[in-house]
Parts: sequence; C-alpha cells; structure tokens
Amino acid sequence: MTPILECTDLAKAYRKNQYALSNVTIKLKRGRIIGLLGPNGSGKSTFIKLIAGLLTPTQGELLVDGKTPGPQTKAIVSYLPDRTYLNDWMKVKDLIRFFSDFYQDFQPEQAYEMLENLSISPEDRLKTMSKGTKEKVELILVMSRKAQLYLLDEPIGGVDPAARDYILSTIINHYNPEATVVISTHLIADVEQVLDDVIFIKDGKLVLYNSVDNIREMEGKSIDGLFREVFKC
Repeated sequence: MTPILECTDLAKAYRKNQYALSNVTIKLKRGRIIGLLGPNGSGKSTFIKLIAGLLTPTQGELLVDGKTPGPQTKAIVSYLPDRTYLNDWMKVKDLIRFFSDFYQDFQPEQAYEMLENLSISPEDRLKTMSKGTKEKVELILVMSRKAQLYLLDEPIGGVDPAARDYILSTIINHYNPEATVVISTHLIADVEQVLDDVIFIKDGKLVLYNSVDNIREMEGKSIDGLFREVFKC
C-alpha cells in the first residue's frame, strides 16, 4: 500500500542558509495516529504547512498519496492551523454550511453531533466565544471531514486541561480509521495515550521516528520521559 506521505531530503529555508527544516526523509503509514513532537521553534508547523501545500519546499520531494501537494491533495487533507482563521462575525451553522459547500467529504450531521456534546449552539457567533471554545469549533469542523490525512497543529494548546480528554477522544472517535492523523504538540503527556507512532524534530532535523510500542520496549520509558531526555526539558 502506498504511504500516505513520503518525504525525501525535504528542506525549507525562509532566508538564505537559514533552514527551518532540513534533510527530512520519512514515510508515514496509513491508519496511524502520529505525534509530531518537538519544542517551540523546532520546525513542526513548517513541516505541517509544507504537507498542507501552504509552503513550497526549498529542496527535496514531498508526496501526499503519491502526489505533489496541490488541489488533488487538498481534497484529501484536513488541516487545523495553530491560529484562529475563521471570521468572527459568522455563526457556527454558517461555518458548517460553508464547509459543506467547500468540501465534498464534509459530514454536517457529525459536526452537529459534536457541537451538541460540547453544548455549543449552532446559532452562536464566533465573536461571542472564548478562545478555547473557538478552537473546539475549529477542531469539530476539521474532524467532520472524511479525509485521508488530518494535520492538527497544536489542537489542545489553547484549551483547559479538563477539555483535553474530550478533544482527544473526539479525534480518536471521529476520524476515518483508514486515515492518518498527525498531531503536532509539545504537550506530550496529554497526547501520549492516543499515539501509535512518534516523530521527534529538533532544530529542523528529524531525530526519531518509531512506534510507541517499540520505544517503550527498547527504551523502557514513556514517550514523555524520552522526550525530556532528548530535549533536556
């Protein structure tokens, strides 16, 4: 089966000789929940934006489902950025209608179900919501697509600890089980229990890519413990 993502010698420089990401070669399997882990400024968001087709590589090759990022790959990739991107004046029901028109794989009934579970009214406007509630709405919209690859950039960074378990369970229970989910975060302990594989990135370079089970067996420690050792947290 073709990997959902293949990178060969991938690099991105924003200025000459100043690389945010360099020499990344990796293949991501389908049907996995993968933690993209590293401290702030390590290159996680740059990697995700390259996959999403928002940035162009400086060098190397990147393929999503065997294709170079473009309209075909955006149709199968569901992306949650690390910053709010929706218009504050819109009601939640307007956003659901917008996503339904824009994405063929969007499932509005699933979005309404998750809104009800979080006691968020479809009639509410974004401008009346707290930052954490806005982030929940954005996650609901992203996870209501039946995509092949989900890219979640810091999905739990702005919500209170009590809401994190629900958000993680939402990710697990509402994504296409044949798809791959990439979760970028520095809150390792909060996401460790849902991960199949982990990627460690440090200073724009790939440090480690392995399954959670292999790491625990070989290292005899948790992912959070290994992360703290590698990054000296």
